[in-house]
Amino acid sequence: MSKANFKEEFILGGDLPVKRLGYGAMRITGEGIWGPPADKEESLRVLKRAIELGVNFIDTADSYGPNVSEELIAEALYPYPPELVIGTKGGLLRTGPNQWPVDSSPEHLKEALEGSLKRLKLQWIDLYQLHRIDPKVPAERTFEFLQKAQKEEKIRHIGLSEVSVDDIKLAQQFFEVVSVQNMYSVDNRKWEDVLEYCEEHNIAFIPWYPLSGGNVHAVETLKRVAERNQATVHQVALSWLLHHKDNILLIPGTSSVKHLEENMKAADLELSELDMEELNNIANAV
Repeated sequence: MSKANFKEEFILGGDLPVKRLGYGAMRITGEGIWGPPADKEESLRVLKRAIELGVNFIDTADSYGPNVSEELIAEALYPYPPELVIGTKGGLLRTGPNQWPVDSSPEHLKEALEGSLKRLKLQWIDLYQLHRIDPKVPAERTFEFLQKAQKEEKIRHIGLSEVSVDDIKLAQQFFEVVSVQNMYSVDNRKWEDVLEYCEEHNIAFIPWYPLSGGNVHAVETLKRVAERNQATVHQVALSWLLHHKDNILLIPGTSSVKHLEENMKAADLELSELDMEELNNIANAV
C-alpha cells in the first residue's frame, strides 16, 4: 500500500473536485475557538500558504470565533481562486470559550446562512454542513429548511456532522447528502459503520479530531510507525486515514505555517503493509 493508491481528488457532489488533503480553519481563532487569534498576521499567512501548497478545500463554520474564521478567510483569500471550495457549517451557538449550544431551528439557520454568505462574500455556499442535529427541533424541519435554501441556490451541496446512518437516510429523503463530518481517527472508530455507508454511496467522509491519542497502546504504535518512517505521529495518523478509505477527506487545522507544512507532508508518506497492519490493529486493542 502506498501513496500511488490514493485518489488525488474526490468529486464532491458529483461536480466539485477537491484534493483529499484540505485545511480546517477552526484554529485560526482565539483560545477556546473564541474571539480573534493571538497572531492575526500568522493566521492570514496560514490561509495563504495553504493555497500555495495546493489546498483547494477549506472547512470552516460560523461558530468558529464566532464569525472570525469566515472573516479571516475572506480577508486573506478573496477574490478566491476559481478552483477553491469553501465549506462552512451552521447549527451551533456560541456563549463563551469552548461552549457550543446547539440550535438547528430554521430561524437560526436562516440567520447563520445569511451571515456566512455575507462574511465569505459569496453568492452561494459550495458545501453547507449542518453542524449538529438539534434534539429540540424535529430533524424534518431542519432538513426542509436546507432543502429550501438549496432550491433558492444559496447552497450548492449539503452535508451533515456527527450523524448516524439512520440520520443520513432520513436527510436523504430531503436532499442529496454529499459529505459527513464525524469524529474519527486511527484510535477512535466509533463511526466505522457511517464511514462504510458513505463509501458505499460515494459520500465524502471528513474526520475531525484525527488524532485523539486516548490510549497508551495507540500512542506507542503511532510512535513506532513514525520512527520507522522518519515522520511525526500526527503525519502517520493523517496518512493512515488517507490509506484507510478513498472517500476520506482530511481537514487538519493549525494556526502555524510550520505546522501546516508538516501536515501537508502526510500526503507524501508511504505506509507499508506492516505499518498498516499495526495501525489497523489499534482498533482491536482500544
